Amino acid sequence: MGREITVETFHKREQKVRRNFWRKLKRVAGLVPFVEDLVAAYFCAMDPSTPMRVRGMLLAALAYFIMPIDLIPDIVTGLGFADDMALLTAVVGLVSANITPVHRTAAARALDKELPDASAAAHG
Repeated sequence: MGREITVETFHKREQKVRRNFWRKLKRVAGLVPFVEDLVAAYFCAMDPSTPMRVRGMLLAALAYFIMPIDLIPDIVTGLGFADDMALLTAVVGLVSANITPVHRTAAARALDKELPDASAAAHG
């Protein structure tokens, strides 16, 4: 994961993720148990204020998610997203400090999830 990539490779990977992420997610969202983290990672990777190294790591993981050829094919019930989940979980763990509440809120909105009311939670 520490391998340096060229700016050209970075931009190609970013374009590929921008072009294919939402299409793939729409096809598989109900099958992916880690969809909120996946979408938050997407927003973090696309955020220009995220450090370039973090963006590169997230883009690599997201590009793996959208690849049509996979270590374990995504159509294999129960196992198809195990490799995607393992990779994404590892990368998100490494860069979790960079995935901000803003990215998580954007993910919740994109997924039409109900956002918790922070003031209600504080008053318990």
